[in-house]
Amino acid sequence: MTDGDYDYLIKLLALGDSGVGKTTFLYRYTDNKFNPKFITTVGIDFREKRVIYHSRGPNGSPGKAFKVHLQLWDTAGQERFRSLTTAFFRDAMGFLLMFDLTSQQSFLNVRNWMSKRNRGICEVDNNDQREVFPSLSNERLNFFHILHISIPYFETSAATGQNVDKAVEMLLDLIMKRMEQCVDKTQVSDTANGGSSGKLDSAKPEEKKCAC
Repeated sequence: MTDGDYDYLIKLLALGDSGVGKTTFLYRYTDNKFNPKFITTVGIDFREKRVIYHSRGPNGSPGKAFKVHLQLWDTAGQERFRSLTTAFFRDAMGFLLMFDLTSQQSFLNVRNWMSKRNRGICEVDNNDQREVFPSLSNERLNFFHILHISIPYFETSAATGQNVDKAVEMLLDLIMKRMEQCVDKTQVSDTANGGSSGKLDSAKPEEKKCAC
């Protein structure tokens, strides 16, 4: 795909404490490489990737393929950058909420990022130093469900690539399905008012006006 050859521009935001692996996760996803050196993100940075998203029909049958340009924003976890990173929340269409299984504190701090949630991801590199175990993770996720917050959960590894693609693909799928629902509602409203109905691939996400 060329620079302007895509159907949708999707902006995702990685959230979590400093050092949980946001940068290495995004680097693994976009470049399929692992950088073992720890580099603290200053303020905010982003990476890009082009993917093909295949929609599904009502019965799970293959639907249309869409060319998607992903912008994956990497935020600094330090408190001093919080006011800067929060400025990007409004334009994000999905969030990768991350913590480190070798740092229980980063797990406990998930509650501080809950308002920026859509997806729960944790890094499992250095698994022998794990401080957060499945039972504790499930307990926290059950707490989210009590608050009516749906957070699909993945344990990922930037070093091996474990579940990295799968996590982002599921988030993209959730976003695209919600956009489809918004378009369907717009079509019903337009039809009821005697207007023309829109198509999913007729506008970029930023041009859609729906309360997704």
